[in-house]
Amino acid sequence: MHPTSSLKRIDQCLAVTGRALVAGAMILLALMTFLIALQVVSRNLFNTGLPWADELARFTGIASVFFAVPWLQHQGKHIAVDLLAARIPGRLGQAVNILNEAVVLGFCLLFLYSLWGFLERAYRFATPAMGMPNWIFYAPVVAGMLLCTLVTILRLILLIRTGGPTLSDTRPPAKGTPS
Repeated sequence: MHPTSSLKRIDQCLAVTGRALVAGAMILLALMTFLIALQVVSRNLFNTGLPWADELARFTGIASVFFAVPWLQHQGKHIAVDLLAARIPGRLGQAVNILNEAVVLGFCLLFLYSLWGFLERAYRFATPAMGMPNWIFYAPVVAGMLLCTLVTILRLILLIRTGGPTLSDTRPPAKGTPS
């Protein structure tokens, strides 16, 4: 088996996983919107707050962000300053792109290390309103950053081996081009 075919399968698997997480993030975003509206209505019309709705809205907001991160990284649509890299041609441009991905990987690893330290203390506690264990509350953060790290490692390998950050193209073909 050719190493590029293995990378292509991993790339496609990460792309599919990322799209599934983005779909979940959209559902969570809709739920968050509903919960916030419910909270506003209950406070203004019924003069009562719903602490569980606020906490669940916070959970859905956190989860929706971290579920979208791996897909954005896979597509190269994360926040990036590529003004310099986009203008440098050839091997030097590729080296700058590799350096950018290496910095992102460093950030992902530092984030996961810090998250581990935080969760070592926080896992023993639960959220105040719903009593949700913190390890569940922060599980989307862990999952999203682990996947983002894997995507970044793959992008780095592909940049080094092939000169491009991805093998799969998840965008629909342009009109008039065969698919």
